[in-house]
Amino acid sequence: MQPDIRKIVTYDEEVLIEGFRAAETSWRMFAVAAVVRNPWAGRYVEDLKPEIHAYGPVLGKLLTERMIALAGGGDRIEAYGKAAVVGLDGEVEHASGLIHTLRFGNHYREAVQAKSYLAFTNTRGGANAPITVPLMDKNDAGRRSHYLTIQFAIPDAPRADEIVVVLGAAKTGRPHHRIGDRYQDLEDLGHDLDNPAAV
Repeated sequence: MQPDIRKIVTYDEEVLIEGFRAAETSWRMFAVAAVVRNPWAGRYVEDLKPEIHAYGPVLGKLLTERMIALAGGGDRIEAYGKAAVVGLDGEVEHASGLIHTLRFGNHYREAVQAKSYLAFTNTRGGANAPITVPLMDKNDAGRRSHYLTIQFAIPDAPRADEIVVVLGAAKTGRPHHRIGDRYQDLEDLGHDLDNPAAV
């Protein structure tokens, strides 16, 4: 069982001036999306696992390889994330099912040698729906400079019976970052930095 991929779309953005000031290093964010036929579209299916287990490794490997090629190597990616948008004849559960599995995400995590979880969105929409990919530092979830969002759209996807599956990345954080990190806020408030509940 293989995913039926209609097309692959690449999004690539490089910002040279941000906030009316030139960036010391250009700010580059990019994503790769696979437009896949939804095997569960138009009906209720109790057990999604056969397709999830079959599709996850294929999509994870394919998208990761393209992301690493765009970046020029996994070590050049600092922030990462994932997203899926299901067409109108599907459930958000279908979008979620294809990206929330170790068989999908581990390809990417291992390729970039990440410690943090993959930030994510899973939504439903028609063709040209906004595809929003949240990013975070691949090793430090409290590094606010790398709280980023890629947003783009594909004019003819997802069709009602499709799912768009996406990986995203940034090579740097925001230029001119100056709001501090989560840890500084906690220190200012006198919280225990080792206590995650303090956030």
